[in-house]
Amino acid sequence: MKDSSPRLAAWTLLSVVVFIVAYFFFTHEGLYDYDDYHYARLAHELATGTFQVNPDARHLLAEPFRERLLVFAPVALLYRLFGVGIYTTTLWPLLCTLGSVVFCWALYRRREPVVAAGAMVLLGLHYFMLTLSNFLYPDNILMFGAVASAAALLWGRRNGQQHPALWGIGFAALTLAAFLAKETIVFYLPFYLSLLLVDLLRRQHQRFWLAAVGMGVFLLIGYLSFYYAHTGDALYRLHRIEQANVYFQPKNYLGSQRGQLLARLTWQPLASFISSGMGVAMLLALVAAFSTARKHPEARFWLWLALSSVACFWWGSTSLAQYNPITLTPRMMTPLLPPLCLAAGFGLREALRNYRYAGWLALGLLGCALWLHNSGAVVYAGTAICFAGLFLVLRSGRYSDRLRSRLPAVMVLAIAAVLAIRPLYFMAKPSAFSFFDQQALIKQYLPATTKGVVFVDEHLLEKADFYYGFTPPPALVYRRYESADSLPIKPGQSAWLLVNGSTLTNPELTRQLIRYSESQVLAWFPHRQLVAQKGKVHLYQVFP
Repeated sequence: MKDSSPRLAAWTLLSVVVFIVAYFFFTHEGLYDYDDYHYARLAHELATGTFQVNPDARHLLAEPFRERLLVFAPVALLYRLFGVGIYTTTLWPLLCTLGSVVFCWALYRRREPVVAAGAMVLLGLHYFMLTLSNFLYPDNILMFGAVASAAALLWGRRNGQQHPALWGIGFAALTLAAFLAKETIVFYLPFYLSLLLVDLLRRQHQRFWLAAVGMGVFLLIGYLSFYYAHTGDALYRLHRIEQANVYFQPKNYLGSQRGQLLARLTWQPLASFISSGMGVAMLLALVAAFSTARKHPEARFWLWLALSSVACFWWGSTSLAQYNPITLTPRMMTPLLPPLCLAAGFGLREALRNYRYAGWLALGLLGCALWLHNSGAVVYAGTAICFAGLFLVLRSGRYSDRLRSRLPAVMVLAIAAVLAIRPLYFMAKPSAFSFFDQQALIKQYLPATTKGVVFVDEHLLEKADFYYGFTPPPALVYRRYESADSLPIKPGQSAWLLVNGSTLTNPELTRQLIRYSESQVLAWFPHRQLVAQKGKVHLYQVFP
């Protein structure tokens, strides 16, 4: 079957970019948790010149946030240019999400338009990747650095490359940049080292590797020297990672989950991949691996990178001192997505050429749907229908030349429509945090010049200074609801009660952080008067 023109890749890129941006604005929930708040605070420190490389001389802090410079340094620049705000805080992960999709387009828009289109749809419409574009977490930033690093490696080693040394330098720099976002770029390291060994044995791409290794050694020495100069410990970041493993040991596979270790090393990762929606890309990648696509050198590149990174995720350890597999959460899987989706693009191309592959894909996807038998199965059932239809069309052979030329576009559109179901559902749902309503009430009725006390829930309490640009109001104090008993309102003291109905009913918060309902909170403050309401957020003035 004749592949489509580059217009397919161009229109797919445009559509995916518009969808990602729309999802960003329609589903934005403000600050999500401690992690994005902490990165935002570090960005503010860097922007205001108060950032310290080593504030933890005793190595008591577990989180390696401060060492992930690529997460918050660009945000610091945005703060300097436009001020502290939720959109300046989260613009950087959005740009990284878009950049990852653009790399898929740039790699194959002319060479393999179907591969490019398939990879962009699978990557750009992956639900958890879309969700992570809304928060200042390192995962999508790492994904961008990872795909940029792998693309530089691919481009630099292409036949006829006129500037392999420059690509080698870029490859080394981008790999370190990805490491400055998150340590799990090491998932790619076995593949990189294996490729270096193969090229050395074959005496190929010597200029590329000489430049890459030289620049890599130079950057590594500079990186270690920087930490030695500021902390007296060249391996400071490694020691912080080990400290984090010790700190979280009661909750990981060396502590309370020790009994789950065998399951974690066998079937649980596969179940997690399927439940997160990665099964579509994995099955398409399998088609690429067992079809003529594997003869394509760049298809082999992405297949081996996907296989080695999945193996590291499956059996690797987050510690060098003790064996502790990584947690099976969808955001930990983002570095796996680019090579997997690009390999899947080659699998889609093969399925469009051979009805047998389309049939096997339909069966495999149906099996994933039956395994899940929950709302997440919609993705697999829908794509199974798409490939079943493709199987019937190709097997019959009764289609016009016009349909033959448009079939790749029809399949890309059909897969995109199915993958968009879950994101569209959340785009239509009411806000789960009512962040913008809460922000509007604080800005209008509780400005920094206000004096008094505000009683709030724990979720807002730990992030209250963000609403004031990380400069706490001098005379306005935020307290948790329960403190009203131990620290009662004094006569003549101004006091407010801020009740966010969305927060108090959010299952993600009520499981651990919040243990009370809105009616209970109101019962604690019987003497109150409504000041303002916006959506599910109410602001009361309370009295002794």
